[in-house]
Amino acid sequence: MSHPRVQEALGWLEANSSARIREEMGPRYGIVTDKAFGVSIANMQVLARQLGRDHGLAQALWDTGWYEARMVACMIDDPARVTPAQMDAWRADFDNWGIADTVCFKLFDQVPHAPAKVAQWAGLNDEMGRRAAFALLACLALHGKAGEGDAFFIEGLALIETAATDDRNFVRKGVNWALRAIGGKKSPALRAAARETATRLAAANDKTPRWIGKDALRAFAKADAKPSKGAKS
Repeated sequence: MSHPRVQEALGWLEANSSARIREEMGPRYGIVTDKAFGVSIANMQVLARQLGRDHGLAQALWDTGWYEARMVACMIDDPARVTPAQMDAWRADFDNWGIADTVCFKLFDQVPHAPAKVAQWAGLNDEMGRRAAFALLACLALHGKAGEGDAFFIEGLALIETAATDDRNFVRKGVNWALRAIGGKKSPALRAAARETATRLAAANDKTPRWIGKDALRAFAKADAKPSKGAKS
């Protein structure tokens, strides 16, 4: 369905685009997509604020296929109106890590259906589909907006361990992000479980889980070395 403000939004994006940003997206940031204007995140956020919350416009912008339009779409959509079918449809369109991570970070982790999608998407075989699973798990751990308890994240650690042998770049980095995010939770049980998972992975013979585990252990050690807020020196 068309929306009267779509062309207005696309015109604004084109007017605020940069050839340099567009040319650097792939080589510098690893964001490869067929349709991009070359707009900074800051400018996308400006447009999102101007447009305001609008579920219908969000879907219409997504349907254009433009990278920046889809980024703005996830910033203006209403989490309460996002259905499981929409989550699956948008996830199927993910063609780079930037859109996958931003949609999970800005929108999907606030959707009530999000927890169920983690396990579903973790079983997918395509790189961006599986990336989305662990990006969403990481965002749920970081933001804690859906009310998940320790049991959900313990199950998430099991998914992490299963996927840790997937050596595709964006999957392994997504798995690592999720592990580090769970290890940063306040729950002592989750912190301990994440460190145990990381230790097992770090001892693996396979280089991919070994990298995931060792990198997470370094992050945990760095975080644990920081003095807690309010602690006296």
